Amino acid sequence: MTAPSWIGEVASVAEAKVVKILVLAQHAPQAARLQTLLGTGFEVTGVAAFPDQGPIEAEVVVSTHVTPDQASRLRCRLLHVPGAGLDGIALDAVPSGCAVANVFGHEIPMAEFAIFAILDHCIRPAEMPGHLDAATWPAAYRGRTLHEEVAGKTLGLVGYGHIGREVARRARAFDMRVAAVNRRGGDVADADWVRPAAGLDEMLPMVDFLVLCCPLTQATRGLINQHRLRRMKPSAVLISLGRAEIAVEEDLFHAMQKRQIAAAYLDVWYRYPKAGETTLAPSRFPFHELANVRCTPHASAWTEQLLRRRYEQIARNVRRLDTDGAFENLVRQASLSP
Repeated sequence: MTAPSWIGEVASVAEAKVVKILVLAQHAPQAARLQTLLGTGFEVTGVAAFPDQGPIEAEVVVSTHVTPDQASRLRCRLLHVPGAGLDGIALDAVPSGCAVANVFGHEIPMAEFAIFAILDHCIRPAEMPGHLDAATWPAAYRGRTLHEEVAGKTLGLVGYGHIGREVARRARAFDMRVAAVNRRGGDVADADWVRPAAGLDEMLPMVDFLVLCCPLTQATRGLINQHRLRRMKPSAVLISLGRAEIAVEEDLFHAMQKRQIAAAYLDVWYRYPKAGETTLAPSRFPFHELANVRCTPHASAWTEQLLRRRYEQIARNVRRLDTDGAFENLVRQASLSP
């Protein structure tokens, strides 16, 4: 007797493989977003931390931090970094059979934040009265103080990749002069002056605003130190958006404390809270006590649009696991050799 065709269909569904995905630590709340994007056939789980021991088994792991020990225990086909920076990933310890990819999408809000910092410093809206009525208006009007214009100022960019180019494009709309140093120099689109990294000392004395937006590598760690801060104008402003460690922590604090430069906008930090940690200073030094430092909590890129762009790309890459399609933003290809 021939079995009904629907029995085979049920058996096929029952045998269908479910792709398991782990979303780690501070990114765990985005597991529901990724599950919605992927739909059926995928099981997305947000977890607070990797297990302390034993294999880490999933088809895909989404995390910005993987220690050498954790990397050696990965049993996955794709490690997807949900950000651009790879400085938290022990790449050399990731098994060769695991592909690694990252995402961008942060350049738009970060460029907007850089322009906000420039405008905020020049216009100083916080110093203007926030409330005007019959009692305050006459004195406020007569007590107006002069503020600066952005036009004609020189913007310096340390890093001329995704973020730097977006900042430059917006700065040009404000009639700013744009200078940049990059690992290899290169294309001067939207910039007036681009040099290799060795040109940093030449650029620093000319800039009114310096935006740090390069990746953190062995070459860029500590790039902005006491010597280089002294090369900047006393009226210059530092805007740190890449990784805090690009500037030497102690040198930057003392430069701001002594007002060697006019101001700093710091959005990235030297310490970040771990899971469950409720008390932690972002630096060994009290930057928050300095009137010429504006501190923000690594929020320059933190928009709904950013999360949408990033997790849509992650979902596309997850769907390519069993196809011949290349992963977007592939950092390292998986090796088929044992």
